[in-house]
Amino acid sequence: MKYRFHWNKWTRKTHYWGAFLIFIPIIIIIGTGILLQVKKEINWIQPTTTIGKIKNNPSISFDDILTIAKTVPDAEIHSWEDIDRLDVRIQAGMVKVRSKNNWEIQIDTQSGTILQQAYRRSDIIESIHDGSWFHDKVKLWIFLPTGVVLFILWITGVYMLILPYIVKWKRNLK
Repeated sequence: MKYRFHWNKWTRKTHYWGAFLIFIPIIIIIGTGILLQVKKEINWIQPTTTIGKIKNNPSISFDDILTIAKTVPDAEIHSWEDIDRLDVRIQAGMVKVRSKNNWEIQIDTQSGTILQQAYRRSDIIESIHDGSWFHDKVKLWIFLPTGVVLFILWITGVYMLILPYIVKWKRNLK
């Protein structure tokens, strides 16, 4: 008895079991992806960027930025090691200081005034989205294969969608 490969059966089973296999990671990816799409509109996710006194050249130094950032207790900044990054916005006349504990301080680059201080959740949401929040191995061995399986689901879904039209087209040719 010769075995015959059934493409239709294989695509349905692949689609069914693939969807079951990636259910939890894909819910995480979709949910966090939606939050990241609206991060600029929702202050809870990412603080809005404020505008300082705009001039071409900032008048405060890096030492001034560190001194000002140290005055925000929630940020827990005591030295440069406590700062994750600086985001200088020349056109907005401000600098964003992001602490390692995800607090963001926005400082006017002319006067040194603190324009805003808030907790920034977008970086955490992004690390959950790509799987690195859990562990780097989860990112590579669960979230990456989930993307591959999702691509296969898309291909099999498109095939199952157009299959009835192909069958109908072949019938009409006879």
